[in-house]
Amino acid sequence: TLLAAMVSPGPALVVAFRTVLSAGGRAGMAIGCGLAIAAAGWTLAALVGLDALFRLFPWSYMLVKIVGGLYLSYLAYRIWKAAPQPVAEAEIPPGHAFRSGLLVNLSNPKSVLFAAAVLVAIFSPDMDVAHKLAIAGNHLGIELVFYAILPATMSRQTVRTRYFAMKLYLDRFAAVVLQVLAINILFTPW
Repeated sequence: TLLAAMVSPGPALVVAFRTVLSAGGRAGMAIGCGLAIAAAGWTLAALVGLDALFRLFPWSYMLVKIVGGLYLSYLAYRIWKAAPQPVAEAEIPPGHAFRSGLLVNLSNPKSVLFAAAVLVAIFSPDMDVAHKLAIAGNHLGIELVFYAILPATMSRQTVRTRYFAMKLYLDRFAAVVLQVLAINILFTPW
């Protein structure tokens, strides 16, 4: 379930791709570490009661949905608009990339809603703390492996050449997927 969520287009995957392509593998790995820590944090939050918080304060869930949906819509617009432009080379220090990854997934409605809805349904709520920590640790490990493989793969010249040849179409597809996800988040009731 986690791997399916990770590879489905969303803000985390888009920002990871863009960072690797514009700033290289080192920045890509740093942003991946930030993304992974934030995602595993959402998993731990869900397992220790994020769902209960949303049920206790339904407005907080609606706030996450509205802000998250609008954020995804904004990202979709920016990606669509920038699709015809080439990817600019950038120097992104690893510390900055890490913080960016952390902030993207802390504000990523896909991560929050995945943790609050899917993980809570999969795992028993009466697990002890050790099991909850093990699940969050497993999530962190899977994310770290994924975000280590991504820059290693995307940094290869043949992959970069193919991506750049299809950039317009891939970016427009990513923008459409993000916009559909935004609409789904905004208009699907809890």
